[in-house]
Amino acid sequence: MPRHMPTLILVHEPEKACFDRLVADGFPAERALEISSYLAQSTDLSPEFDELAATCERRGLAFVPVELDDAATALGKADPETTLVWTLTDGVSYFRGGAAPALARLNGLKTIGADDSLFALCQDKFRSGAVLGALGLPVPQAGLARDGHWLVEPPDSAAGWFVKPNRLGAKIGIWQDSRCEDLGNALELSRRVFAAYRDDVVVQPYVAGRNVRASFLGLKPDTGAEALGISFVDSGADFQTMADSLALYGGTGEAAKAAGHYAEPVLLPVADTQPGAAATIRRIAERLRAGLGLRDVFSIDLRVEADDHVHLIEFEVCPGLPCFDFRAYCRSQWGMGLADAMAETAANRLTDQKRHA
Repeated sequence: MPRHMPTLILVHEPEKACFDRLVADGFPAERALEISSYLAQSTDLSPEFDELAATCERRGLAFVPVELDDAATALGKADPETTLVWTLTDGVSYFRGGAAPALARLNGLKTIGADDSLFALCQDKFRSGAVLGALGLPVPQAGLARDGHWLVEPPDSAAGWFVKPNRLGAKIGIWQDSRCEDLGNALELSRRVFAAYRDDVVVQPYVAGRNVRASFLGLKPDTGAEALGISFVDSGADFQTMADSLALYGGTGEAAKAAGHYAEPVLLPVADTQPGAAATIRRIAERLRAGLGLRDVFSIDLRVEADDHVHLIEFEVCPGLPCFDFRAYCRSQWGMGLADAMAETAANRLTDQKRHA
């Protein structure tokens, strides 16, 4: 790669590499396919690498996509003065993308996104929830169970509980019965999740409301929470299951589209009907930026009740850039397609860093 030309390196973990590793580790192929599908943004973005290269070239940058397994070598050869690293996938358990920002730091390279400690924290939902609660943010309290046994008992809940894997998705309940009225059922779900995915489950009081996605891209270095895009994500379901997720992205998503099973959720601006809730979400984002260190690119998932009460469900340091919601955000907030928005962000960051060097 060029050693003197400003360069954007995009590190990504392919679905197939993850799938093959999981199968080698003893996961059944069906489970490995489900788990590796969380890396579908790598699959979905790869056809646009040529477009990304062209948009970067127009801004005086080289674009170099690097698969995660090649990242140690590639980042070790990169020029710290002219290189910017953007990591597309996070993960410390099933996925390994959290190694990329750590490798960038090891080699003295500048990065887009949060520091590597948050790449680990965001993937452990029980621990991240504890940190968010300590920051005074409105995250539901949680219990933690492993294979039918409580590690931490959940709080009482008149509305029942929601059960989800601890390291495999913060809002996906896997199955339709992931909302349950009895803690015995919650423990049974923990057995099923452990058997299928070798994961603990977070058990939270069920919270009512509509699903909301807040997206952020710091296209300019001084961008603040005013650039947050906050939308209701209306899919017609109360929560997303694994089957719903598989129908949206990657190779499984393409198959779902071909079979006529794909239905893209509707995005509606929260501020149009609940401006008070939108204002609360911006304050939450500012607290996450100041107290947790989110920056550059991230997303937040929330539930918003009709009375504007907001529940913070999770944050993501690697939002699904090629997903429908982030593309819509780039168009509405920045008036750009995804490739141009990414290239412009990188060019602005490298220019700003050179100015302050």
